[in-house]
Amino acid sequence: MDVALLIARRVVTSLATLLMVSAIIFAMVELLPGDAASRILGREATPENLQVLRERLHLDRPALVRYGIWLGDIVQGDLGTSLINGRPVAEVLEPRITNTLQLSLYALLLYLPMTLIPAIVQALRRGKPTDHGLSVLNLMLLSIPDFLLAAIFLIVFVVWIPIFPAKSSVPQGASMLELIRALTLPACTIAVAMAAYAVRMLRDNLIEVLESDYVRMAELKGLTRLQVLIMHALPNALVPTLNVTALNLAYLIGSVVVVERLFAFPGFGSLLVDALQLRDVPMVEAMVLIASAVYIAANLLADIGTILLNPRLRRA
Repeated sequence: MDVALLIARRVVTSLATLLMVSAIIFAMVELLPGDAASRILGREATPENLQVLRERLHLDRPALVRYGIWLGDIVQGDLGTSLINGRPVAEVLEPRITNTLQLSLYALLLYLPMTLIPAIVQALRRGKPTDHGLSVLNLMLLSIPDFLLAAIFLIVFVVWIPIFPAKSSVPQGASMLELIRALTLPACTIAVAMAAYAVRMLRDNLIEVLESDYVRMAELKGLTRLQVLIMHALPNALVPTLNVTALNLAYLIGSVVVVERLFAFPGFGSLLVDALQLRDVPMVEAMVLIASAVYIAANLLADIGTILLNPRLRRA
């Protein structure tokens, strides 16, 4: 089957999934008690004022019509208006998303070597003390929740060894060094938590691939162990790990909420918690939809990467 057709199918499926998710988000918000007009105007609002605001917010129309209006605005880039401060949701989200993207990219940059290096070392030193030691360390990290891991980092690198700040605030006009210092602890927390899940799978995949016939043939042809690992074993072992990485990106969306709150980081996750507490419905709808879109996009990229790396899927 043509690769372009396979990728096109995945894209269409992802868009259909996102459409279904948007309907579920809207329906769940509809089930909340009360309405937006009552929450905005408070208990002392008059019936006339409530009626005027309901008409302005289209609350007097059927739910299906309001869903169509909301979805049409989303497609046009209008995420709505915050009920708390009256500002456009996109305007409020822009700096928070930028901060979280910086944190996520830094965490992913740390995640790659934290995953690849231990897995490769364990696969090459299978059954030896190095392999056993790294396996024990990996199991310990798997058993530690991300909030506890963040607390350990705070105690070690803020109290005992005061290298990094306790609050990961990012001031305007901060230099690159200041930005790295502010992001290091939360990024390390996220990266370690994600890598602990991927290392074990990549190690097992590498061991299986290194024992395969075509790898032995490559060794008989005179290729060095490193050449065999990079050219033959690693690309094939990465295919299953891509799906784990996609799931880790979904985990990143959830864990970033906890990590940002612990480190007082002004990002997407902390804003979502505030919006939920204040029942800012347009903000919550937009943020949950964005988080769902990121998760679906991560799985789409993992599927595309799997198709490109695995020729058998292209012939299936």
